[in-house]
Amino acid sequence: MPYAHITGWGMYVPELVLTNEDLSKIVDTNDEWIRERTGIRERHIARENEYPSTLAVRAGLKALDIANLRPTELDLIICATSTPEYLLPSTASIIQDQIGATKAGAFDLLAACTGFIYGLNMGAQFIRSGSLKNIMVIGTETLSRFINWKDRTTCILFGDGAGAFVLQASDEPGGVVSAVMHSDGSGANLLTLPVGSRFPATEESVRNNKHFIEMDGKEVFRFATRVMVQATNEALKAAGWTLEDVQWVIPHQANLRIIDSAARGLKLPLERFIINIDRYGNTSTASIPMAAVEAVENGSIKPGDKIVLVGFGGGLTWGALTAEWTGPLPDRRPVHPQRYRTLARVRSIFRRLLRFIEGIFFRREL
Repeated sequence: MPYAHITGWGMYVPELVLTNEDLSKIVDTNDEWIRERTGIRERHIARENEYPSTLAVRAGLKALDIANLRPTELDLIICATSTPEYLLPSTASIIQDQIGATKAGAFDLLAACTGFIYGLNMGAQFIRSGSLKNIMVIGTETLSRFINWKDRTTCILFGDGAGAFVLQASDEPGGVVSAVMHSDGSGANLLTLPVGSRFPATEESVRNNKHFIEMDGKEVFRFATRVMVQATNEALKAAGWTLEDVQWVIPHQANLRIIDSAARGLKLPLERFIINIDRYGNTSTASIPMAAVEAVENGSIKPGDKIVLVGFGGGLTWGALTAEWTGPLPDRRPVHPQRYRTLARVRSIFRRLLRFIEGIFFRREL
């Protein structure tokens, strides 16, 4: 049975930074109040011409570059997002076209902030089954589009960004070891983004701010601090590991107080947790891969390290995944996926032109 190794990683955040001081000019808040309650100093916000796919493509190409893979070698793209660009087509299909992964299947996955763990586990299972070899898993969000900037309980929390992993099959032991996934729909009302067929947008609903993120902060906090510990212990047991075996825990970056509470529940020092919420806020599905990417790039995570990814989100959902970090697979000649983006654009334009021409002839035949 092949092993699913994490061989490539990348992240991207928009250039526009919104600090706590900036927010204090919009709503009744201040830097001290926000940092004391969340640990957040600033967050990145997408501009009008930046979308989940825009951020994801940049993160994905970086991951391919590290993995030494051409886009055409990808078998599948899994995009975990809570802020898709459309109900259809999937954001994953847009990403697939823009990076030139012409041989890859693509689909979106919605499990809120736990989505990246769900997606990584799903990708690993495809590889373990022997059906696929090269898979990209992306978490990408533009949560700023769904924030009520008059609500200081939510607008201070969220940021935009994307993170991507490449999974590759190998006969060498390592990579993803175990995962657990859970859901409790009885808590669906605690964290919602009411946009969809049940709550279609109308002039009145938009005027009354009915399509923004809504959250019961106290209940979510209680839920999160409990399940973070539970899921971590379950994933460790499934892997046959103990906390002493683990070098790093990479949590969903929702709130520093939640992470601190989970650390105390696990009886681990906070220094064993990868934390970057202060600079990015809560980026939902992107938060775990973004934290992992920074930890690899600054030398904290090294080949051979055992790590735990753990998260929670709306749904309610929660889960954890264990992995042995291995890095790029050896014995591959270097490729440069960034060069393929121009080719991907040309191919995309050509395919659209071809469909346009075919449509003209089809109408004539009718």
